[in-house]
Amino acid sequence: MGKKLRVGLIGMGCRGISLLEYTFLPMTEDRLEIVGVCDVYEDRRERAAARVEKACGYRPISTADYREVLKLDIDAVIIMSSWVTHIEMAIAAMKAGKYVGMEVGGAYSVEDCWRLVHTSEETGVPCMLLENCCYGKRELMVLNMVKQGVFGEVVHCEGGYHHDLRPEIAGGEVNRHYRLQEYLNRNCENYPTHELGPIAKILKINNGNRMLSLTSTASCAKGMHAYLQQQTGPVTKYADAIFAQGDVVNTVIRCAGGETISITLDTTLPRAYSRGFTVRGTSAAYFEDMDCIFQDGVHRKYEFDARPLWGNAEQYEEQYLHPLWRGFDPTGGHDGMDEMVFSAFIDAASAGVQPPIDVYDAAAWMSITALSAASISTGSMPVEIPDFTSGRWIARKDIVEQKYSLTY
Repeated sequence: MGKKLRVGLIGMGCRGISLLEYTFLPMTEDRLEIVGVCDVYEDRRERAAARVEKACGYRPISTADYREVLKLDIDAVIIMSSWVTHIEMAIAAMKAGKYVGMEVGGAYSVEDCWRLVHTSEETGVPCMLLENCCYGKRELMVLNMVKQGVFGEVVHCEGGYHHDLRPEIAGGEVNRHYRLQEYLNRNCENYPTHELGPIAKILKINNGNRMLSLTSTASCAKGMHAYLQQQTGPVTKYADAIFAQGDVVNTVIRCAGGETISITLDTTLPRAYSRGFTVRGTSAAYFEDMDCIFQDGVHRKYEFDARPLWGNAEQYEEQYLHPLWRGFDPTGGHDGMDEMVFSAFIDAASAGVQPPIDVYDAAAWMSITALSAASISTGSMPVEIPDFTSGRWIARKDIVEQKYSLTY
């Protein structure tokens, strides 16, 4: 058994405690040692410390100050706190020489994204964005099919965060969840990376291609008001509140290779969950909502009634299932995606190499939030997307090929 990666966990709310229980603790047998846990709320950090003690036989350091975690004898930190804290904590961790794993969320300014990149470059400490959807079973299968030429040339991709979050947002004050204040005060594509991450890897963003500009348009905000009008209890405090966040936000991105990307935030109206993952090429298409592959010359007879094709993507698994998913028996959260992304993180951090979702990916994907806000506020005017690689995207030489690589 090799040396375990010594980590500090920052942010032990809903996401943090779920990852601790279902992903990190099973990994402590041979891969992780949890040295410290941190949360501003005492009950959360003490619950996490007690859970580690019960499972591992020792009690980790427990603190309210993330800077105390950075003073510990650890190799890496995993940041799972509220969105607004991610970049500041990541920057402080890199300056302290700690390899960074940072949970997803949007950036509040382009300047913050640049600071993230410059800190990693200046310190030489890597930072990985922990975008689990990049390792989804279908996302990786489609990536593999694109790599093998099944789709021809990819022209357009779509994704969405279609998730009815009204109960979570409404209960934000009671449950100490940050989304309530976000939705009251901001209007933007606030959660872009679930939909954008897998698409960015398919389109080789930051590795031979890049995003150039975007336009973003937000609908009116009616969903939370209508929902809260129907509720009882403490949440009725916000029944007459004016929410800034539009119910549906559509963002269109133009890439250097000529491809387009359309992503949608849709979280405050009734609907079923979907990430709307769609890939359109000159030879084939994939549609997540129907779990359907449509191949030119094979499925044309279904042009006007594709229902017989719904679910046919499963038939492609024998030939095209990504190697990472062959023989993989998912455990933990999000259908195995959490286990996969943290395995990628542990491998990279243990080896001290750049991760498969690096600081340039983090900056580019997270910047969409701030840039979409700018576009919405100016009547959907186009906004330039910075090149966080400073030109290196054209022919990058610093990408480390490893088991969990997403390049091709």
